[in-house]
Amino acid sequence: MTHADLRFLGVDPDDEEIYRLLLRRGGFSQSELARQLAQDARGGETEQDPQAVHHRLTGLGLVTESLDGILVPVSPAKAVEGLVEHAVGRLRHELEQEVVGSGIVDALLAEQEKSLDGGTQILDLNATTQHIEGMVSVRAAIDELTFFARTESLTTSPSGVLSPESISHARVLDSRILRRNVHMRTLMASSALEDPSTMNYLRELVSKGAHIRISYQPLERLIICDRSAALTPIDPTNTSRGAILTRDPGLVAALVALFERMWQTAHDLPPAVDGEAADPDLANDFQRRLLHSLSTAQKDEIGARELGIAVRTYRKHVASIMRALGASNRFQAALLARERGWI
Repeated sequence: MTHADLRFLGVDPDDEEIYRLLLRRGGFSQSELARQLAQDARGGETEQDPQAVHHRLTGLGLVTESLDGILVPVSPAKAVEGLVEHAVGRLRHELEQEVVGSGIVDALLAEQEKSLDGGTQILDLNATTQHIEGMVSVRAAIDELTFFARTESLTTSPSGVLSPESISHARVLDSRILRRNVHMRTLMASSALEDPSTMNYLRELVSKGAHIRISYQPLERLIICDRSAALTPIDPTNTSRGAILTRDPGLVAALVALFERMWQTAHDLPPAVDGEAADPDLANDFQRRLLHSLSTAQKDEIGARELGIAVRTYRKHVASIMRALGASNRFQAALLARERGWI
C-alpha cells in the first residue's frame, strides 16, 4: 500500500522507515536498533551508525528515550506537529536572513523618509548616537531593533507594571524574538508583583523561554540588542520625551555592564500565588527569602519590608508556599522547608 511520506517535512526516508517500525513495535532497545540497521544493510541498504540514527530521530522529535534506554516513538500527531513547527522555523529564519541581506527594509524606510512631514523619525543605521523624539518614533525604533536582533535582548522595566496596551504591543515583539531563539533577559521592578495582568504576561514569557527577574532596587531604563545597540530615555523622569539610541561600542559595553550589575542583585520570578507553579522539590531565591522571613520576622509588616513588597502581596505568597508545602501553619511551613534544605 502506498502512503504519504515525511520528506516534505525534512525527514529522510530511511529515518522515516525506522520511525514507522517503532510505531508498529512500540519501541526498540539500542541493541535492537543496531540489529535492525545491520539487517537493512544486508538487504542492500547502506549501513548506518545506530548512534547517528538515534541522534537524528531524537532531534527530529520522532522518538524519546525512556529511563531504561528504550527508544519510544512519539505519537504521530505530536511528531508531525513538531516537524511542522521546525519547518516553519527554518523557513522563517531563511526569510528573515534574506530580508536582512537584501536591504529591503532600508529601501522601504528611504521611501517613507521622502514623504515624512513631522511623523515617525527614521533611524540612521550609520549614526553612532541618535536622539529619537516622541513615543511614536521610539516604538518604531524598538520595532526595528528587535526585528534585527539575532542573539540577545536585554530590557528593564523600572515602572514594573505593564498596561494592557503595552502588553499587547510587547507580545508581538517578544514573541518574534523568542521564536528566533534570541536569548531574552528582562528585569522588572517589584511593583510588577502586585499587578496580576503583568505577572500573567511575565509567566507567559517564561513559558516561552524568556529569563525574568524581579528587582527590589531602582532600575535604569534600558533596551540592548545583540550588545551592539542600546536605547535609553532622554529624560528618565519623563520617558515620553523620547530616547537616545547609541551604537558606540564603548558606551554600549558600559550599559551592558550596568544591566549585568542590576541582574545580579535581582531575584527569580516568584511562583504563582495560587501555588500551581511551586516546585515541590526546589525553592527559588524568592521563596528562600520568604521562608527565612517566616522564621525571623515577628510581624508580616516586617517581613514585607524586608522583601520590599506590599503586606498584602507578602501574605499571598505566604499562603501560596504553605499550600505547596502542605503546611497547616507558618511554623510547620518553616520546619518542612528546613527538612527539604530550602533554608
